[in-house]
Amino acid sequence: MTTRSGSGLLVFGVVMGVAGAIARYAVTATTSGFNIHDAGGILLVVGVVVSVVGVLSLLIGNRSRTTVTQSVHQTRDGEVRTEDRSESAADR
Repeated sequence: MTTRSGSGLLVFGVVMGVAGAIARYAVTATTSGFNIHDAGGILLVVGVVVSVVGVLSLLIGNRSRTTVTQSVHQTRDGEVRTEDRSESAADR
């Protein structure tokens, strides 16, 4: 998962959580066959879970990776060892 995906998940979770909190605690309408307060509670819980996943994705997605390539070449005087390091940020 990329950093952009993590921030998108975080924003989406916050929006879901706010919508769920409004439906759960601020709406006073009553309906038959559909309980808006229960639906708001579900949205609130799912929004919190998605926000936590987004934060974890942001924290884990920022790690950099180092690749080390070693090679050995035979010469007249003996062996020559070379080491190549390349550092890259996580997928962005």
